[in-house]
Amino acid sequence: MSNESLIIDLSANLTQVQRRNMLREAGLVLGIGALELALFLALGLMRHDMHHIPDSPFLMWRVASLGLLAVVACTCAIRSFSPTARPARGVIMAAAVGAAAIFASLFVAPEGVAERTLLERTAPASGVLCAASIFVLSLPVVTVLGALMRRAAPTQPKLSALASGIAAGACGAFVFAFCCPFNDPLYVVVWYSVGCAAVTAAARWRLPRRFSL
Repeated sequence: MSNESLIIDLSANLTQVQRRNMLREAGLVLGIGALELALFLALGLMRHDMHHIPDSPFLMWRVASLGLLAVVACTCAIRSFSPTARPARGVIMAAAVGAAAIFASLFVAPEGVAERTLLERTAPASGVLCAASIFVLSLPVVTVLGALMRRAAPTQPKLSALASGIAAGACGAFVFAFCCPFNDPLYVVVWYSVGCAAVTAAARWRLPRRFSL
C-alpha cells in the first residue's frame, strides 16, 4: 500500500473538529455561576444587608476578593486547556490573588470581633457546614470545566485540573458569600479555604484521569 493510500484510509472516517471559542466557554461558566446566584435570590437565601455592601468594608472585601479570584482563576483554567498554554503561571497568579485577599482581611474586621475567643471566631460546627456548601456549589462549575477540558488538548492536564479546581472553588465561595451570615474575616479565611481546597483536591484527583497513559 502506498503512503498516499494509507493516508486516505486513515483519514476517511475523521470528523471535523470544532474550533474552541474561549469567550463562549467563559460565558458558559459565568452562566452557571449566575444561575446558582439567581436561585439563591429566588429562594430568599441572600443576606438581608447585602444591599449595604458599599457601607461595609467587610462585605466589600468578601464579595470583591472572591469575585476577582473567580474571574482570574476561571480565565486561567480555560486558557490552560490550550496545547500552547503554561498553566503554572495561571495557578501562581490565582494563588497570589488569594494570598492578597487573605492579607487584606487583616484590615476589614468589624468592631469587636478581635475580642472574641478563637473558638467563637471560627465556629467549627457552622464552619464545616459552610465548607460543605461551598463544595456542593462548586460541583456544577467543576463539571463544566472538566467537560471543556476533555474537549480540548491540554498538554499539562494535572495543572489544568488544579486550575479548574481553584476556579470552581472560587465560584462556589463567591455565590455562598451572598448568604453566609458570619461577619468575621478569620471565619471566612479558614472555612472558605477549606471548601475551596476540598474541591481543588477532588478536581486534581479526578479530571486528569482521561489523559493518563
